[in-house]
Amino acid sequence: MRSTILIESPDDPRVAAYVNIRERDLIGHGGRFIAEGETVLSVLLRQPLHSIESLFILDKRLPLLGDLLAAVPDHVPVYTAARAVMDQVAGFPIHRGVLGVGLRAPAADPVAFLRQLPENSLIVGLVGLANHDNAGGIFRNAAAFGAAAVLLDDTSCDPLYRKAIRVSVGGALTVPFFRAGSALAMVEMLESAGFSLLALSPRGRETLSGLQAPRRAALLLGTEGPGLPDDILARCRTVSIPMHGTFDSLNVATTSGIALHHLVSYPAPH
Repeated sequence: MRSTILIESPDDPRVAAYVNIRERDLIGHGGRFIAEGETVLSVLLRQPLHSIESLFILDKRLPLLGDLLAAVPDHVPVYTAARAVMDQVAGFPIHRGVLGVGLRAPAADPVAFLRQLPENSLIVGLVGLANHDNAGGIFRNAAAFGAAAVLLDDTSCDPLYRKAIRVSVGGALTVPFFRAGSALAMVEMLESAGFSLLALSPRGRETLSGLQAPRRAALLLGTEGPGLPDDILARCRTVSIPMHGTFDSLNVATTSGIALHHLVSYPAPH
């Protein structure tokens, strides 16, 4: 069994990064983020983008986590505590009893990243996505369907917010993402890298069922309700998903899954 470090006081400075994580999520961590749950921690330990600083595990969970602990590098401390102490540190009951502090990858140049992608590549662009559940769901779909990266405008939320990571089941840790500035700057960045812009909208001029995916495709998604701004729609091929009767609204994360599945299933012929 991997050696662990017992934490007996919620004031122990060694677990300071875990203190009141609900509130800390609201103000950010700088270069740190919180990963929660065995599945997400397993993803964090396997992926190459971000690193792990420490783990904090409920003492009663330790005997059940042999495979997870075996994957932890020797230099990474594994802290453990009884439930009363762990809950006091976190600021609320940690039902899963498995937490980790990750260190986000250094910011990279999105322009250089886009230009080096192969001819057949799929990008997701998010505009105004402030809901962490939706962002997490989209990253989960992006990972499942092989998107090369996700671009976010300045008004979209942080994909490494604890809830977004949890909803993504670790997808937010495996798909590279970049801040692209404004929505217009994102569009111009994608156009300059040779991507065809596909904007999902109930007002789309084309239907998804009749669409063959361009070889370099960028799927743009807006927030629920307002959707993508008109000036962005004017720069894109607009695509709709036909629905039954007069109902014209799907959750944006659900929409992303439908659209990404179609784009990888029906590529344009060479």
